[in-house]
Amino acid sequence: MSWGPWQILLLLAIILLLFGGKKLPELAHSLGKSLGEFKKGKEEGDKPEDPAVKAAAETKQIPSADKPLTPEVVG
Repeated sequence: MSWGPWQILLLLAIILLLFGGKKLPELAHSLGKSLGEFKKGKEEGDKPEDPAVKAAAETKQIPSADKPLTPEVVG
């Protein structure tokens, strides 16, 4: 089913009636802000991890700022 111009216009009119003229700019602003946060989070997730952080996650150690991360030897 393709959306024609009349269906889109009718949908916009219904949204305007439901939310009112004052709420639409707020709704658009919050939608844009959340979309920006989503893109920012996605870009952070695509970055390669620091090897020390990756090793800490694998061994469940929390890296400390004052000492380097060393792996545990299990024997």
